[in-house]
Amino acid sequence: MNRPNILFLMSDEHRPDVTGYEGNEVVLTPVLDSLAATGVVFSNAYTPSPICVPGRQCLMSGQLPKTCGCEGWFDLEPNYMTFARQFARHAYSTVCCGKLHHQTFDQMQGWMSRPAGDLSVTGAYFEGQVAEEFERYGRPFSDVKWSDTKEVLRAGVGRSRIIENDEDWTEAALKSIERHFNDAQYDRENRDRPMLLKVSLIAPHYPYQVDEERFGYYLNRVAPFLDQKVSDHPFLSRRQVRPGVDASERELRRATAAYYGMVDHIDTLYGTVLDQLEQVGQDLDDWIIIYTSDHGEMLGEHGIWEKQKFYEASGRVPLLIRWPKGFEGGKIVNENVNLCDLFATLCDLAGLPIPEGLDSRSLVPLLNGDASNWNNETVSQFQDTNVMIKQGHLKYQWYGHDSPEVLFDLEKDPSENTDYINDPAYKAEVDRFRVRLAELGHGPNADPNYMNAGYTSA
Repeated sequence: MNRPNILFLMSDEHRPDVTGYEGNEVVLTPVLDSLAATGVVFSNAYTPSPICVPGRQCLMSGQLPKTCGCEGWFDLEPNYMTFARQFARHAYSTVCCGKLHHQTFDQMQGWMSRPAGDLSVTGAYFEGQVAEEFERYGRPFSDVKWSDTKEVLRAGVGRSRIIENDEDWTEAALKSIERHFNDAQYDRENRDRPMLLKVSLIAPHYPYQVDEERFGYYLNRVAPFLDQKVSDHPFLSRRQVRPGVDASERELRRATAAYYGMVDHIDTLYGTVLDQLEQVGQDLDDWIIIYTSDHGEMLGEHGIWEKQKFYEASGRVPLLIRWPKGFEGGKIVNENVNLCDLFATLCDLAGLPIPEGLDSRSLVPLLNGDASNWNNETVSQFQDTNVMIKQGHLKYQWYGHDSPEVLFDLEKDPSENTDYINDPAYKAEVDRFRVRLAELGHGPNADPNYMNAGYTSA
């Protein structure tokens, strides 16, 4: 029996509530909505790190930042065990079109083909670099990275390289599908060999710019976040764009409309990929199809833009898995899961062995409606000082030795405006979270022998 083909659709910075299938009545996402209606939606899926580089490396490795060594803007070591490498070892044709955000000289990390993507090695990973020469041409970070206010003020109608890249990478995916299954020109098709195809787009990552038609559709339909309660926490209050001070209501509306338009655009691009599969004679019901994003986007909620926070808008991600031939669709899973879990899940679905030492749990029982043995925990980390542990509806956060802890109760306060960390009613839960924090290698009592999260994959 042949192993299943897999289509892995991914975006960048997509907050999950800007989808039709999550109840958003403004955004147009018919392709994702259709996949969700016939697949399984995970309503409490979280990124292992709410920023691009570590979030993506943890996804690929099936390990939390502390386990794989990507606690900041660090890449995996060359030749690291990724799910792409594991599938390639078992004769899958592993193809990635788009963003992976690898920075070392190992730009493949298990992908056998990358016909289009963000292929570049940063200076920090270039062997033999002459440091003083690189310093001569360095630019201050403030010059390279605009402020969030500037991003909002520049939002609107435009064709950024984000959109250009996404369209180029989608076109590369269409060609890869044709060559694998048809190869009409040379008759060298390889349709019997299973394919793992990742189409990894950048939108709706800023700059917030989209075509005039989409922008015009959303401009007077979106409702920007105004009158938000801003936390007094030293980290959660960072990256503010103050309505009426830093940007007007109109400017915030423009940025929000552009963001919605970018989500609309990637939905259309994913549709062309599905159409191409059917064009070459593939039955989509035979394919495992996954959609997710590396993290969310605050979009002005709590007065904050971009990511890095453990708020739901930034830390929670869209995740849906569809495979009608493998499990029944039309379900919503409410248990806490993590992008790290996709490594074990993909292996389990395809019948491949799951490597040891992962922070990855197979989601197959949840896909089949069995949550009886699920521990209902998810963990996220940004650098060594910011850690989030969510168990059930409680979300605990640690921000280093010199910053206050935070506890949100999403059942009582889904808006995350109330911090229960000092509420006596939660003392037992806080104590339990602190013990778990230490087991995960963080906090004042961190386990010096930390190896991994201690999950079992099966």
